[in-house]
Amino acid sequence: MAPLVRTLQFSARVATASRVELGSTITGRVLAVSVAEGAQVKAGDVLVRLESDELQAALAQSQASERQAAARLAGLRSTGRSAAQAAVSQAEAVRLAAQAELQRTRDLVARGFLSEARLDEVRRALAVAQAQLDAARAQNAAIAEPGTDVVQAQAQLALTTAARAAAEARLAGAVLTAPADARVLSRLVEPGQIVQPGRALLGLALAGPLQLVAQVDERYLEQLEPGQTASALADAYPTQRFTAQVLSIAPLVDAQRGAIEVKFSLLQPVPAFLREDMTLSVEVETARRDRALVVPVDALRGDESTGTSVWIVRDGRVAALPVRLGLRTLDAAEIIEGLGEADRVLIGAAPLPGQRARVGTDAAPPNRAGKGTREDAGAAMTNAMGR
Repeated sequence: MAPLVRTLQFSARVATASRVELGSTITGRVLAVSVAEGAQVKAGDVLVRLESDELQAALAQSQASERQAAARLAGLRSTGRSAAQAAVSQAEAVRLAAQAELQRTRDLVARGFLSEARLDEVRRALAVAQAQLDAARAQNAAIAEPGTDVVQAQAQLALTTAARAAAEARLAGAVLTAPADARVLSRLVEPGQIVQPGRALLGLALAGPLQLVAQVDERYLEQLEPGQTASALADAYPTQRFTAQVLSIAPLVDAQRGAIEVKFSLLQPVPAFLREDMTLSVEVETARRDRALVVPVDALRGDESTGTSVWIVRDGRVAALPVRLGLRTLDAAEIIEGLGEADRVLIGAAPLPGQRARVGTDAAPPNRAGKGTREDAGAAMTNAMGR
């Protein structure tokens, strides 16, 4: 019996939990870039400034239009409303006078003092006075709170307010600030350049724990699960191995590469030499047996159709023993049924089952294994010579 450990080895890269690309929402010329690659920035720090003279002029124009619309609405609600009410009162007085004049004219025409032509003139004057009164009342209604003039003035004010807000937003877009505490990974813009919306200007790694990200062949998905321990090593620092842990396994498989993304969290303390996108070698312990009966994989015979077996020498002849396997690595396999600790297995070329054979003096039982290497499992080899 001996320990047996199964591991997976693959490459990974260093990455922060969140990386963002900062870009402009407007078209403009870069006035200044305030940071360099590798700089640490705080939330709200100014990173890039665009030229803003034209944007400031547009904002001033929209603010003037908003004030004008607000003044018109206020005028309608104050002096305009008073003037309209006075016009209604005046028109009512004129109509009453015209109506009284009509009554007098009718009496005089009836007595023969005035002609019918005069009566027609008075009637027309009354009609004009009535029309003027109707117009004054309509104007007064238009500037009342639910009136059309007030509604139009309110709509115009809303339009100018929206235009002013849009101008302020465009002006604010001329200054790019850090969305959170971060480190500048890449600087892709220089003063004088014309930038467009959608183009990345700076790459930022937001403050947070470092992670390792690996693309693992989907064939090994069954062996991985969150919480497994891993060791990592950077080629640039071959003597500074550190520990990681499987954090998460992506729910989707990359169909083009046949790989799945696995993320690892770093256990404290985090090495100071780690850099974004640094390549590391990662070894994950996927299974362990503290005590196992182990043989080299070269000792296994048969296939899925015939079943797995090992060959041993018993009573001077080669015998095939069916076995049931447990944990298996690239170079060693655990035997959980069918083989005893004292049995000596045959490896490589050997006489066929049933033929006579004798075991060499350097034979050893299948009792040693390490982390799945041929050297660790080599003690399970036995020499056999046919007769």
